[in-house]
Amino acid sequence: MSSTTEVRPPLPPFTRESAIEKVRLAEDGWNTRDAARVALAYSLDTRWRNRAEFANGRDEARAFLERKWNKELEYRLIKELWAFTDNRIAVRYAYESRDDSGNWYRSYGNENWEFGPDGLMVRRYACINDMPIREADRKFRWPLGRRPDDHPGLSDLGL
Repeated sequence: MSSTTEVRPPLPPFTRESAIEKVRLAEDGWNTRDAARVALAYSLDTRWRNRAEFANGRDEARAFLERKWNKELEYRLIKELWAFTDNRIAVRYAYESRDDSGNWYRSYGNENWEFGPDGLMVRRYACINDMPIREADRKFRWPLGRRPDDHPGLSDLGL
């Protein structure tokens, strides 16, 4: 793990409450679709696997996010804590987006995260499946940006 002066609370070791907070902060960040800002949550030497793509380092992670959000339009994400240990968190998530032809998708995934003592993510492993949906079947309809606190989560939506 790289040595940085950056600190990104909450810090490990995680409690149930701090793990839930970390997950929501990640969801909030990704819903901004601001790759430069989101990339700051990852260590300089972070390692990712996202589907069949690998990112080595924060700069590659940022570039990945830029490509992702240029392709996945009107992106809205919900993450939910699945499990945690001292410095690891597992989440399940779903997001909805459309392509530039107007085709909508709901993507379902699981991520395993590992954090350094500074709270920056050093490893991210993601598995994702995409399901085409009709626009009428969308469930994530809040205005672009942070999911409102009163919007149902994945379990509440039956996803």
